[in-house]
Amino acid sequence: MLTIPAFLLALGLLIAIHEYGHYRAAVACGVKVLRFSVGFGKPVLRWQSKTSETEFVLGLFPLGGYVKMLDEREGPVAADQRHRAFNTQPLKFRALIVAAGPVANLLLALLIYAAINWAGVEQAKPILASPVAGSVAERAGLRGGEVVKQVALNSDEFVDVKSFEELRWTLTRAALDGDAVRLLVADQYSGRAREVRLPLEEIQANEVDAQLSQKIGLLGPLTAPEIGEILPGGAAQKADLRKFDKVLQIESVVVIDGQQLRALIRQAGSDGTVRSQKWRIEREGQVKDVFVEVQRSVENGQSIGRIGAYVGARPETTIVRYGLIDGLASGFVKTWEVSGLTLRMMGKMLVGQASIKNLSGPLTIADYAGKSANLGFTSYLTFLALISISLGVLNLLPLPVLDGGHLMYYLWEAVTGHPPADAWMDRLQRGGVAILMVMMSVAIFNDLSRILG
Repeated sequence: MLTIPAFLLALGLLIAIHEYGHYRAAVACGVKVLRFSVGFGKPVLRWQSKTSETEFVLGLFPLGGYVKMLDEREGPVAADQRHRAFNTQPLKFRALIVAAGPVANLLLALLIYAAINWAGVEQAKPILASPVAGSVAERAGLRGGEVVKQVALNSDEFVDVKSFEELRWTLTRAALDGDAVRLLVADQYSGRAREVRLPLEEIQANEVDAQLSQKIGLLGPLTAPEIGEILPGGAAQKADLRKFDKVLQIESVVVIDGQQLRALIRQAGSDGTVRSQKWRIEREGQVKDVFVEVQRSVENGQSIGRIGAYVGARPETTIVRYGLIDGLASGFVKTWEVSGLTLRMMGKMLVGQASIKNLSGPLTIADYAGKSANLGFTSYLTFLALISISLGVLNLLPLPVLDGGHLMYYLWEAVTGHPPADAWMDRLQRGGVAILMVMMSVAIFNDLSRILG
């Protein structure tokens, strides 16, 4: 059970990096740091070296952290130490110290992406599976089996596509921005190329949610329609299906790939009835017919079919690797794009153009932490980079209780020559807390809806 350890490790690491950004900037600016804490509540571990002025603390509840600096607003400061107090520093130093936390999170994401690029990662080739019926991809003329060679937004120039994940990211950005996407695809066998236009501007901004891939119609890369591990007592075992059986046809429908096979199985139980189907399979070079009685199951309140077996072979993969400079540049671009996408999504949710169901809380993050850890070290690193960006961007929002709120105060001070009045500071702080509480409540409600739905 990796969910809890993976979540706590991610949370602790990202908080520590964030607070370390504040800490290093404060030390560089000559500010005395009294305590560096990861977590709140009763200290579980504390230490202080003989050469350090800072006490390092690990708190009981790892849901945050803080850097406590010498500050006249929090207690008396000796006259000979006043020049080392945070509140006496020039405006540019105070702004730098506050901004350093979110920047540290963004830099961590950049380095993670760059390291993955340098090491190389195995990714699925950009070969398309059968599109979802009635989706944008199907209406555009895609049928499955096409190899995506290049992609372009609107009338931009074509760029090469290295993997299916790269294609998926491009489609996600285009859908959020309301852009059309042009694909240069080639037939998997003949190699004949053609251009396909996906009118993603048809997808409304408030439809850009967790079901986006379903609306676009490209759920994953092409996989062979093979049967995987057989679960005991299921329809597959009863029909004498075996691992590595390739499904050629179900009744009169020719099966092209694993995605289509999964859809046909689910559809078989959609009307709530159970009936036997004639499947044509290929086993060790021999073609034979078997009869499968698909079992009915209920998922999210809907009746679907299951056969008690893993469906679909592993997709074709390729190693995507970059050189030193290209890997770093690609990491910067990915960090910049994910940050921009996060801000645009938040903005669209704020004005009602995107569903607030996209707001996720700690339960969903913990779930993804566990799932990514189970998929391997690279997947977990990618998860860490994504959450680190989210943490950095969130803290830069101009809400008074966040780092961005303090930067907003400093901007006011830079323009007017004096800080905001204490009365206004108090009102803004309470307003910021209220907004954050509402956001957290919505996020937790969405988490519970996903789990219980």
